[in-house]
Amino acid sequence: MESLTSNLSIQISDRFFVKNPDSSEIGQRIIEWSIILIEEIGFEAFTFKKLAIQIGTTEATIYRYFESKHRLLLYLTCWYWSWMEYRLLFAITNVESAEERLNRSIGLLTEVIEEDSNFSYVNEVKLNNIVIAEASKSYLNKDVDKENKEGAYLNYKKLVQRISEIILEINPNYKYPHMLVSTVIEGAHLQRYFAEHLPGLTDTNSKEDSVAKFFKQMVFKSIE
Repeated sequence: MESLTSNLSIQISDRFFVKNPDSSEIGQRIIEWSIILIEEIGFEAFTFKKLAIQIGTTEATIYRYFESKHRLLLYLTCWYWSWMEYRLLFAITNVESAEERLNRSIGLLTEVIEEDSNFSYVNEVKLNNIVIAEASKSYLNKDVDKENKEGAYLNYKKLVQRISEIILEINPNYKYPHMLVSTVIEGAHLQRYFAEHLPGLTDTNSKEDSVAKFFKQMVFKSIE
């Protein structure tokens, strides 16, 4: 994978940053440490002042990259979904069987995330924790329609669309592919969260990945 993606970069719309953080060392440190801090203290407690102290810069410098911490969260979630789409394409390219492509896709959506060495300044494990705990704040707000028109959720929707197309390839008459895929994504996130914090709300098994297995069964039974 590394050899095929050594020049890979995740492309995010410039509507969500003032200056591309990927373009400079300080920008990359802003991304790196914002992920660390948000994952550690939560989005509500996170401030640009705390971030500036952590990386040894000023709040003004951070504002030269992002106009608000909400825009920073939009950037992080866009990055995550773009990264997930890249992983999906890598996993299913040249796989002829639609059933196997769907199996791999659901596995990717529900599996435990591991760090990707292609992006040294992004801890994907911590970013996944942020997406699970905080990403709903990026769209459960009064500006959701405006931000949707700006493309804030385009990466997420593209991922859902790709997998929906596989479902329709298997069963062209299935009426709810997008609903099914988005339910898998959000549901898997909740089940991972429950397993760690509220285990009485889920079912875990040390001998298998219960979350991945459950959602694979759900998807394939739903589209029969």
